[in-house]
Amino acid sequence: MWVYQEIRCIGDYTTYYARRTPQQTAIVYAGFETDYGTLEGETTRVAHGLLAAGVVAGDRVVYLGKNSDDYFVALLGTAKAGACFCPLNWRLSKPELAVVLADSAGCFAFVEPEFAGIWAEIQALAGVALPTQAVDRTAGAADPFRQWLAAQADGPLPQVAIDAGAIQLYTSGTTGDPKGVVITHDNLNHMRLCEHFEPALQWHAQDRFLVALPNFHLLAIGLSLQSMYNGMTLVIDRQFEPGAALQSISTLRPTITAFAPAMIQMLLDHPQATGADFSSLRLVMYAGSPISLGLVKRALTSMRCEFMQFYGATETAGAVTLLRPSEHDLEHEEKLKACGRPLPLIELRIVDHEDRDVPDGMPGELLIRSPALASGYWRKPAVTAAAFERGWYRSGDVAIRDADGLYYIHDRLKDMIVSGGENVYSTEIESVLSTHPAVAASAVIGVPDPRWGEAVKACVILKPGASVTSAALLDYCRERLAGYKLPKSIDFHDSFPMTGSGKIAKKDLRAPFWVGEDRAIG
Repeated sequence: MWVYQEIRCIGDYTTYYARRTPQQTAIVYAGFETDYGTLEGETTRVAHGLLAAGVVAGDRVVYLGKNSDDYFVALLGTAKAGACFCPLNWRLSKPELAVVLADSAGCFAFVEPEFAGIWAEIQALAGVALPTQAVDRTAGAADPFRQWLAAQADGPLPQVAIDAGAIQLYTSGTTGDPKGVVITHDNLNHMRLCEHFEPALQWHAQDRFLVALPNFHLLAIGLSLQSMYNGMTLVIDRQFEPGAALQSISTLRPTITAFAPAMIQMLLDHPQATGADFSSLRLVMYAGSPISLGLVKRALTSMRCEFMQFYGATETAGAVTLLRPSEHDLEHEEKLKACGRPLPLIELRIVDHEDRDVPDGMPGELLIRSPALASGYWRKPAVTAAAFERGWYRSGDVAIRDADGLYYIHDRLKDMIVSGGENVYSTEIESVLSTHPAVAASAVIGVPDPRWGEAVKACVILKPGASVTSAALLDYCRERLAGYKLPKSIDFHDSFPMTGSGKIAKKDLRAPFWVGEDRAIG
């Protein structure tokens, strides 16, 4: 049933291709090129180094650093050792990082020099002292990671259990305490199987995948692993910066890439976007948050390649729905709001508050059943039991299925605004605002109101040089929305707070308005 029967665990990716196409380029980063034969040797030595340091199967190995080739060497080497790789969100504050570090129960760390100064503070706050290996690709011959690798053994390694944790990713922390989602090798194998049966996912060894997403997020890790599973080349940007991404697309010629919608917005708004060469791209994938109608239409006409939306969660180990390229049809633009249809082997339900299935056209919570569902939350059995019920994952997303079988993510349950007893979905208003010629981005939130309980507030960023009044925007919305959905107020912003995964941090936008209120702002 498996695509490549020899691949049992993610550490086997390099072993498989080192035997078949050892000279195929696996990674391109900062002027360095690493082929699969070399990568197999490097990752094997990482595994031996971890085992020599006392790491045993099931231990957590943390990584604090940005995107690089060494990140993937450490990831795959950790997998070969039977340990679980736990990349830390370097955008978090020191106290937040300390909470995650303490929860992870990590026993070894890879840390880049950029974060060496705060690493001691984080450990002190967490009450731990981990053996730490420095990682510095910029150091040339003095690179401490490469020197450490050279000192390690080579040769056979113990077999890794497929039900062992491969990666442990922490939720963004926008709601409550962060939770470590444990994704096993078997979860990832089944995710690859779902993709293999999907005709729209045609990835080949000659493809080059641009990695610009943050490495602590499933978007980056999942799609990078999918690429390497298919023997492709990773082209790595250290972090997302729109000018750098445009340069990489023009000069390094990736064929596939992926962004969160906010990143596509920044990419197309960049001054260099007008003259950028997008001709190498055959596919842009986007996910992470709902995309506005105005932005997806603009991206289709500007980049002139195929687009594919996918919807999923860290807990699903990858995509559960796809809006296929053939469904990105500007002549039926209402369908562009959909997140698509499920992948093969994946089942979806939409239920009301009593877990009864709702009819097409009605909103409810989306439940997901998939062979790739994560094994649960690290050391949180009660939270795991609440989220994974009888084989179904409770997404916390409000969805609608139309008569054609397309699914639409209407909102997060926590982002739904209850105003005067009516449910108002922020994404619906944001989609309307996105089509106004002066609006670059918008975020709609609920704020306390003595009469309505919650009132709708629109937060708006204007395009450079654009000018529009609140009254004019309200008139624009009034022509396109029911009265109870209209914003009661509009605030103008220069920028929005963002989560580490590239989503607008609505929690932070809401917070000032809910000080002293009983309602949770998460």
